[in-house]
Amino acid sequence: MLDVSEIQTFEHDVLVIGAGGAGLRAAIECSNRGMNTGLMCKSLLGKAHTVMAEGGVAAALGNVDRRDNWKVHFRDTMRGGKFLNQWRMAELHAREAPDRVRELEEWGAVFDRTTEGLISQRNFGGHRYPRLAHVGDRTGLEMIRTLQDQAVLKGFGIYMECTALQLLLGGRQIAGVLGYWRESGRFVLFRARAVVLATGGGGRAWRITSNSWEYTGDGYAMAYEAGAQLMDMEFTQFHPTGMVWPPSVRGILVTEGVRGDGGVLLNSKRERFMFRYIPEKFSVETAASEEEANRWLKGDKTARRPPELLTRDVVARAITQEVNEGRGSPHGGVFLDIASRLPAETIRRKLPSMYHQFKELAEVDITREPMEVGPTLHYFMGGARVDSDTQMTTVPGLFAAGEAAAGMHGANRLGGNSLSDLLVFGRLSGIGAAQYVRGLGHVPRVEEDAVRAAVRRATEVLNRDTGTNPYAVHEDLQGVMGRYVGIVRAEGDLKIALVELERLKADAARVRAPGASQYNAAWHEALDLRALLVTAEAVTRAALVRQESRGAHTRVDYPGERQEWQNMNVIVRRGKDGRMETEVERRQEPPKTLAAIAYATIEDLEANRV
Repeated sequence: MLDVSEIQTFEHDVLVIGAGGAGLRAAIECSNRGMNTGLMCKSLLGKAHTVMAEGGVAAALGNVDRRDNWKVHFRDTMRGGKFLNQWRMAELHAREAPDRVRELEEWGAVFDRTTEGLISQRNFGGHRYPRLAHVGDRTGLEMIRTLQDQAVLKGFGIYMECTALQLLLGGRQIAGVLGYWRESGRFVLFRARAVVLATGGGGRAWRITSNSWEYTGDGYAMAYEAGAQLMDMEFTQFHPTGMVWPPSVRGILVTEGVRGDGGVLLNSKRERFMFRYIPEKFSVETAASEEEANRWLKGDKTARRPPELLTRDVVARAITQEVNEGRGSPHGGVFLDIASRLPAETIRRKLPSMYHQFKELAEVDITREPMEVGPTLHYFMGGARVDSDTQMTTVPGLFAAGEAAAGMHGANRLGGNSLSDLLVFGRLSGIGAAQYVRGLGHVPRVEEDAVRAAVRRATEVLNRDTGTNPYAVHEDLQGVMGRYVGIVRAEGDLKIALVELERLKADAARVRAPGASQYNAAWHEALDLRALLVTAEAVTRAALVRQESRGAHTRVDYPGERQEWQNMNVIVRRGKDGRMETEVERRQEPPKTLAAIAYATIEDLEANRV
């Protein structure tokens, strides 16, 4: 029998899993509040997925348009999320985002500037005013650089290339985490009074995705298996502009900043087709004025805010329809043209990463030719269900922030809200974890039998003489999710997906990774399959339950939003028999003050009548 005391062990008050924007900000806050803090990350420090967020941080600073304020930002967020956002989370986000951006600047972040020397802000889809503070198209990289410097300054423990395998409980409370070092394959035990999940999303369950290799749904699966509830998992955002050609860059994101700076979408007939897809119900809300909305509807190409900046769900569905109706580009997308809209030097100055990335990886010069783009799985609006103020899940001592948590974005995330989400709720999760630890009357003890079982399950993969190939199972999973749980869904397809997922679970249960645990990439792949399958099943089951089309969730058999679903959340939990269960839960009535802001006219907000 394994002696747990022989496993390498570290002890912390709070352990943060994930070193992206949310994880770094949570760890910094815990350290600021006197917690013995640890930070573990699957990759190297500085290589988090946050660096791939290019367009900017959404915050109502009012530097470019003084009419902007937190109430307008809150209203835009609620309307973009189709009013399924958690009201309190959306309020906290809109109120606190400006302070978090200014804080980042105080810590050394270098933002682009207006002629008056203020932080510059650009237009983005779904935002009424120019609201995204940016650093060219490298905003996420600058954010991580700044937060990382602060983290190193604090001096807390950082465990790189260390993968979390399982949350450990003491009774019903969090007591620690079992992980392993990716280089050596050795197991490592973290004893912790509280854990913050900042593990990002699960886009690697799909083949066409902007997500990096780390995004295998680890946080969702660990939270689910520890007894936490997942919520809103049906809402998976397909960013409308991922590269579709050449294959070397397939799925890689083309920032919304390209469209924010004037890029337009064209079909194979070189038509600006987005003028045909303006939802009349929302046209006034997403244009800069009623007059401009009417110009959109008449097909006027001179409108200041183009319809290419409608919310992501609208643009992604429009591109899909153009392709399905035979007006797509040669490789199954549409064209995104910035070359004919701006001088080459301006493109290289405003979009340096885009220019160099596609010139080097794809031999595409965006200053001379259009890009072929199409929807790519980009972001999870769903995740672990959390308390809005503390970010604690339904498991005591377990917190979640960023893409690992549900509630902030509702049915559809507005561009730029993810980076401010990381800052706002990363900080709040750190505060919540510190307060929880201080109020803890005892130190939960790790259940050693659970540690032994987790080690045994992980090493079985190495000890089999025969078995399935983990890479083949992952590729099969990606094919199933792309075919049956894509941007447009139907009951029949979703039921087929569930049957296929049961087959894949059986395949994953007998995968084999030959060789020792050191430097064994196949073993890493095999261990990731568990989280990928939990994530895929949660999305599929939630999508089957929600019988309407709202935001990023489109059901062809239930077109349009349905009033009875506006006040419902789909909850996913692990049943007593170990099988996944879903439940539809009615939301509480919103606070009257927040409802008044969300449903107010923009004129009333600008006149401060609400």
